Formats: sequence, C-alpha cells, structure tokens
Amino acid sequence: MTDTTPAIRQILEAADQPFEVWDCDPNFADTAAFCDHYDVSPDHSANTILVKSKSGPQKFAVCVVLATCRLDVNHTIRKRLGARKASIATAEETKEITGMEIGGVTPLALPPGLTVWVDSEVINRDYVILGGGNRTSKLKVNPQSFGQLFEFEIVSGLGKQN
Repeated sequence: MTDTTPAIRQILEAADQPFEVWDCDPNFADTAAFCDHYDVSPDHSANTILVKSKSGPQKFAVCVVLATCRLDVNHTIRKRLGARKASIATAEETKEITGMEIGGVTPLALPPGLTVWVDSEVINRDYVILGGGNRTSKLKVNPQSFGQLFEFEIVSGLGKQN
C-alpha cells in the first residue's frame, strides 16, 4: 500500500474534513489513464496544472480544473498572468517549482507564494479526485473543504469543456 506524502497527510488530517487516500499504480497516474483504469468519472477528477507566462516577467500559477475541461491558456490564464503569451509548464518545470511529478501534482503542500486558481466548476462537485503529491496515490476530497486545505482563488472560465 502506498500513501500520500507526510506533509499532505498532515494537512488533510488537520482540516478535520473527510478524505480518502487511494492507491494508484504509477503507470495509471495520468488522469485519463487513471479514470479509465479505476472506473472514475472525469467529471469528478481534477487536474492540477502549473502554468507560466512566456512574455514579460516570468510568473507561475497552479490551476485546478476538471478532467473534462482544457485550460483556457490563451485567454483567461494569459490575462490573469498579465502576459502577452502563456503556456503550460514543462514536466521539468513542474517538478522544480512544485516538487511533484505530473500525474501526482496536488494543490496541497505547494511552495509558499505560488498562486492557486480553482475553476468554479470544480467547487460545484460533491467530491473530486486530486493528485496525491506523488504518482502512487490520489486524494478524494470535498472541494468545499479547499479553504481549510490551501489558499486559492475561484476563477470562472479557467477551464473550457472539451
């Protein structure tokens, strides 16, 4: 059995909200593969994605969107970053900035000062599945408890339905 990181488990337990830590075969850690392999609805799975500005001063932000959506990088994210161009960070940048690998990134236990935006559709779910901080676990949490778990801003239109 695998688990999330001790720092993430501590955050979850301190919030005194229901949560579950699920084991995940690292070969199925990417959201589409996870949902297919473990029969989880993409409507309840959320991707945590690092984005960056590509013009002007370099800025990073973490975005949380449902797996049924794609990030609106060219409009919403670019404008929020105050940049002429924006993109999704590389796997290497994601690991360097968040300390987590793609397929396991979670908005919990991020480095201080990293902006977190959560799409308004995520908040409307009764639960979501997030990365567990590693590729061997996932977290089932109620998005209504996000405010007890990490600092974030709700952003409408962060994701667009596929």
